[in-house]
Amino acid sequence: MKIAVICANGKAGQLIVKEAVERGLDVTAVVRGENKSAAKKVIVKDLFDLTADDLKGFDAVVDAFGAWAPDVLPQHSTSLKHLCDILSGTDIRLLVVGGAGSLYVNPEHTVQVMDGPDFPDMFKPLAAAQVKALEELRTRNDVKWTFLSPAGDFRADGDRTGKYILGGEELTLNSKGESVISYADYAIAMVDEIVKGNNIQKRISVVSE
Repeated sequence: MKIAVICANGKAGQLIVKEAVERGLDVTAVVRGENKSAAKKVIVKDLFDLTADDLKGFDAVVDAFGAWAPDVLPQHSTSLKHLCDILSGTDIRLLVVGGAGSLYVNPEHTVQVMDGPDFPDMFKPLAAAQVKALEELRTRNDVKWTFLSPAGDFRADGDRTGKYILGGEELTLNSKGESVISYADYAIAMVDEIVKGNNIQKRISVVSE
């Protein structure tokens, strides 16, 4: 299976590449500069400069793009639109590294994590940008997308336990009543989804056991 990981030099991107390489997948890193991931194949190009020809021949493309500064938060939407446009009408699956702020906390799906009183103000602009990107992604019936949200506490340096619980649109808690997952375990879930491809045009979520 041939996959491309966009923004492979990021923390999530590197671990997704590592997990995929260790499982024997044919992985190409898409980076803007020197490749810092475990991938042996590399495309050196800005996400916004990628073309349909660049991604031709891949089975799946992972979008690990992230933006945190206020002036670039809209790129969550514009970058995803660009990728959808160049993958439109193809069988290439697009798997997106999402956020937890857009997960719902009620069965009616009217209240999201970011709406809660305990949600940190400093993360609200980022969460709002990711919510908007997901809402726009939901309108793309021409792309085989999957949006994978992590748990509320997404730990960059957390341990790789090899275990996780797959959830859906709502915030899922583990047996300890926690919403937490490491980047390493998230990478396992992402690669599992790449291989299985069970959730086309769906948002799913993942939490540690």
